[in-house]
Amino acid sequence: MTTTPRRETLEKLTPVLTKRWLSPDAWRLDVYERLDGYAALRKALGAHPDDLIQLVKDSGLRGRGGAGFPTGLKWGFIPQGDGKPHYLVVNADEGEPGTCKDLPLMTHDPHSLVEGVIIASYAIRANRAYIYIRGEAVHAARRLRNAVQEAYRAGYLGENILGSGFDLDLVVHSGAGAYICGEETALLDSLEGFRGQPRLRPPFPATHGLYACPTVVNNVGTIASVPYIVLGGAAWWKSMGTEKSSGPMIYSLSGRINNPGQYEAGLGITLRELIELAGGMQPGHELRFWTPGGSSTPLLTAEHLDVPLDFEGVAAAGSILGTTATQIFSDQDCPVYATFRWLEFYHHESCGKCTPCREGNYWMVRTYRRILAGQGTHEDLDTLLDTCDNILGRSFCGLGDGATSPVTSSLKYFKQDYLDYIEGRTAPKLSEKTLVGAH
Repeated sequence: MTTTPRRETLEKLTPVLTKRWLSPDAWRLDVYERLDGYAALRKALGAHPDDLIQLVKDSGLRGRGGAGFPTGLKWGFIPQGDGKPHYLVVNADEGEPGTCKDLPLMTHDPHSLVEGVIIASYAIRANRAYIYIRGEAVHAARRLRNAVQEAYRAGYLGENILGSGFDLDLVVHSGAGAYICGEETALLDSLEGFRGQPRLRPPFPATHGLYACPTVVNNVGTIASVPYIVLGGAAWWKSMGTEKSSGPMIYSLSGRINNPGQYEAGLGITLRELIELAGGMQPGHELRFWTPGGSSTPLLTAEHLDVPLDFEGVAAAGSILGTTATQIFSDQDCPVYATFRWLEFYHHESCGKCTPCREGNYWMVRTYRRILAGQGTHEDLDTLLDTCDNILGRSFCGLGDGATSPVTSSLKYFKQDYLDYIEGRTAPKLSEKTLVGAH
């Protein structure tokens, strides 16, 4: 039975980036312009680029791609007067299990991203920008390319934008569908035509990014937030969220709830409130475990229902806010099997560049197959933890680190579930056929 949210919970919703999504044809330029579209660009072009960087710093905007790095600070790292071309690259390679906030934004309101790109490029003095979108996101890519064409025709892109003297070309680039290209340096390599693999850092993209030139890489939600900050101001943006985690965030709710979907609320809302907004748990299901930010973030449990979902609150609870992909599992779901399925993804998507991730995930998947086929041993649990210890902090990029998160957290909270498979109290979920080559 779907429950109706209380008034005080409904008031937690703060539609900012999602406010146009329900407007018919909001993806078209004429509709977007009627809904304040490109008003922020006109205002921004009348300001000094350094003032725009300071505005974003003052707003406290932090990256919406998972790491939460201060956006204005990242923009400020770009050296000026260096005689090199500068680039803005938007990371639209959304592909982590459970994550689904950028694709609907690009599908329903692509011009907000395009406008954000133009303003951000003006601020960092970039005359060329790229949106790197996941190859499977065909519909969103079509919408984006159409929006870019409309923006060119209207004079928002190209030479001498709105008579300001500022020039910008924007390219929408579809990747080949590799999750590793969500890592910013692997994305840059892919954009340059190489195999998508992470680079050794330093040097960092701020000085040696695309084509070894100063580059800012930001997430879709981060850049799409910029026009709203320009129009509303830093104080307005900071009026939402918390002191250190300002502004609204799109929470992607999936799993055992009545109304899965996107819920935009100020940072710091709790899972209890989000579940209430989503109409409650499905009939016959009780919350057992959940991910606060996608499959690469450590699992939390029903004990964490009231943890503030901001960068600091989730970290204090032992997890990561990540992409706010909130996957909700019940007492009818198995944390061991869920972890196995996530690990299969990370094993498949590992680029193979570094040994810890390539080999560690390979062997952990096989260990899980044994456990879930009823042939696991107590030593397997120690092996899993030891393998995680050799992956975490030793991989070339964050993919390896993320793969360890569900393993260590599920063993922390649900070790008994593992023991039930090993000691025969839970029937095997996998057949012995899956063990071919797994020993």
